[in-house]
Amino acid sequence: MDVVTLVSAVVALGSASAAAVLGYWTQRRLRTMEQRNLMEAYGASLAWAAFDLQSRLFNVLRGYVVDRGPGPGHGFLTGFLTRGTPEEAEYVRRSTVFVLAEYLGWVEILRRDVQFLDLGGSRTNQAVMIQISEVGSALGRISSDSNELRLFRTEQRAVGELMVHPDGEPGRRRCLGFAEFSAKLDTDDEFRRWFERLLSDVDRLAEDVGPAVVRLEGIQRQLVALLDLLDPKSVRFPRFRAVFDRHHHTASALS
Repeated sequence: MDVVTLVSAVVALGSASAAAVLGYWTQRRLRTMEQRNLMEAYGASLAWAAFDLQSRLFNVLRGYVVDRGPGPGHGFLTGFLTRGTPEEAEYVRRSTVFVLAEYLGWVEILRRDVQFLDLGGSRTNQAVMIQISEVGSALGRISSDSNELRLFRTEQRAVGELMVHPDGEPGRRRCLGFAEFSAKLDTDDEFRRWFERLLSDVDRLAEDVGPAVVRLEGIQRQLVALLDLLDPKSVRFPRFRAVFDRHHHTASALS
């Protein structure tokens, strides 16, 4: 082999190696972007679902404070479920169960799609997954005083599975909306069976939130910790943390 041929071969080999390396890093970068986009899309939806659930818990707990206060007003559950119209009562009952179910639906979606991605190198993603587990533990915790809205881990998965819209596909999944959820409660006996106890739990909370305060506050605190990870700069929810801290201080003083 002459010098020219040898040099050409070396250059060709070097070019092929460089192309292979460049191709590897290009694919890796594209995959990283795909992972980031998926986490951003699902993370935003999960954040809103967590916010809605903690907001409902806030209203329930704040209502307990109002009901025990000296003023003439009524708390959330008392005002709308106990003393409200039948339509208001049914809305509060269903919407309370819905925000819990929707949160679990987005957790299930995240688990289904993100488990196939290499997210181990992201400390934020690791922290989010750990905090989701903490919320799950709080939801499943047994209390000697009250177990309203309690779901064990497998029940949480089952409810989440039911909330995933059947028309979705990996990377483009979504949860049932409130109208779809309500329609299935009315028409699908098997679907409703999973939610009947939770619906009854809301009625029991309307009778007396007191025994459930500590447990519900624990769930809300874990949801707030999750929101701190999903929205660390308070872009989506700029005011809720101050309201939460103020309410938590007041509720703790009265409990």
